[in-house]
Amino acid sequence: MASKYPIFDRERLKLLPLEQRDHDMDLTGLLAVGEAPMAFEHPHLPAVADAIAAAVARGSAVVLMMGAHVIKQGLSRYVIDLIRRGWVSVVAGNGACGIHDYELARIGATTESVARYISEGQFGLWRETGQINDIVSRGNADGLGYGEALGAHLASAGDCPHEDVSIFAAAYEANVPATVHVGIGYDITHEHPNCDGAAIGEASYRDFLIFTKVIENLEGGVVLCFGSAVMGPEVYLKALAMARNVAARDGRAIRQFTSAVFDLIPLGEDYHTEAAKDRPEYYYRPYKTILVRTVSDGGTSHYIRGDHRATIPALHKLLLEKTTYTK
Repeated sequence: MASKYPIFDRERLKLLPLEQRDHDMDLTGLLAVGEAPMAFEHPHLPAVADAIAAAVARGSAVVLMMGAHVIKQGLSRYVIDLIRRGWVSVVAGNGACGIHDYELARIGATTESVARYISEGQFGLWRETGQINDIVSRGNADGLGYGEALGAHLASAGDCPHEDVSIFAAAYEANVPATVHVGIGYDITHEHPNCDGAAIGEASYRDFLIFTKVIENLEGGVVLCFGSAVMGPEVYLKALAMARNVAARDGRAIRQFTSAVFDLIPLGEDYHTEAAKDRPEYYYRPYKTILVRTVSDGGTSHYIRGDHRATIPALHKLLLEKTTYTK
């Protein structure tokens, strides 16, 4: 039975090529590995690096969850290096991560002015970006997850001349899952006439199950959340619940691990105790989920406050001092 409500006719939309879009970020903004524009120190950062090194040595999972600002601030090469050195077991992002990564690889630029293009009625409606829908739909038909389909295309299609700065291509080539966790209607690709919501949803759900499989190996491991206020903590929470459920049936536990949140919000010194419901901090999901609730029975958590362009190079430098290439 069809819906009784009228729906928007996407065929009426006007799509423009990316060459007509002004961009706020391009390849000149990408940091080289080893480039650190801001000095950064934090008393807990060495402990996070130690935990990652120990997890890699014992074969436990190191989970990296990130928001798209990591890419928009020019840190793709750092994430790629973490992948290639075998320092992370999975990279999880939202739909925007896939979009910015693809655009950088495709044209060497990304990030439009929302204020300008929403006023013009053109925000998000760019032809090349919409091709992500076709890539993911084809991959889904072949049983691939969203991130795997995108990575496979970026690594081999030949229409992305800047594939070397693609996190998804690097992950695919290194056999490290890069998962994309979408919310339908969140991303500009969902505006496009070629968006198949069923295929996008199925591919992203497959990524959730891939992510959850990695979480099964979190005992003795590390969870890192870089600037993801909703996707990261929410997806991780459900995946951990599933992994712990199965572990309990097998007579195992997933309790001894380290979590670290990297963000800008001031949380104060006592971030190991859940904030009261009348405090705004209570509604900041990384705080109550990653720093408190999921490590309350054996884990350790850290909050590293700082700009990604400072914290990620600083963490990478510490890891270089503690580990060597594993791949």
